[in-house]
Amino acid sequence: MGTAFVEIYVPGQKFVNGVPFPAVLSPSASAISLTDSVKANQLFLQSLLLQSGAVLFRGFPLSTASHFNDVVEAFGYDELPYVGGAAPRTNVVGRVFTANESPPDQKIPFHHEMAQVPEFPSKLFFFCEVEPGSGGETPIVLSHVVYERMKEKYPEFVERLEKHGLLYIRVLGEDDNPSSPIGRGWKSTFLTTDKAIAQQRLLFVFFF
Repeated sequence: MGTAFVEIYVPGQKFVNGVPFPAVLSPSASAISLTDSVKANQLFLQSLLLQSGAVLFRGFPLSTASHFNDVVEAFGYDELPYVGGAAPRTNVVGRVFTANESPPDQKIPFHHEMAQVPEFPSKLFFFCEVEPGSGGETPIVLSHVVYERMKEKYPEFVERLEKHGLLYIRVLGEDDNPSSPIGRGWKSTFLTTDKAIAQQRLLFVFFF
């Protein structure tokens, strides 16, 4: 294990085939900043992520979106622009966006981020800047476990999906609809107010 981290266990943590999900890391006595710890322990963190599917950092002095952006940058992953996504979001700083700006009573089911576009992110980062008084959880699930259970329970349905694929149809308004978790309008989806440019980007994003 990286010397900057101590693996801990928290309420609600699951175990899948004996492996904790997510893996939870807190700072060790010799830990430096989370940003520097990430830079110094890349191989360990990559291995842990591959093994567990998700890593939760708990107890590090991370308080602002700028601090969070520094941690994201420390991993060294290529940035994927948020073009073609469905959720209304605001860029806070650097790579950091609000997660979703729909009302708190709107339920967001499990999903793959930007599954409707050919180039989707392979990794996601979440950060809570202000903890709500109640609710606000971001549940996560292992997709391969869902797939295995679906194939066991609904084999014919899964076989049809694998054979024919899945078609998404979305109708976009001009502007964002903040009352919907997937209410992003075409202007912010394609980062333009020009319909002709939006059409070009639509073809590039979804059909290239």
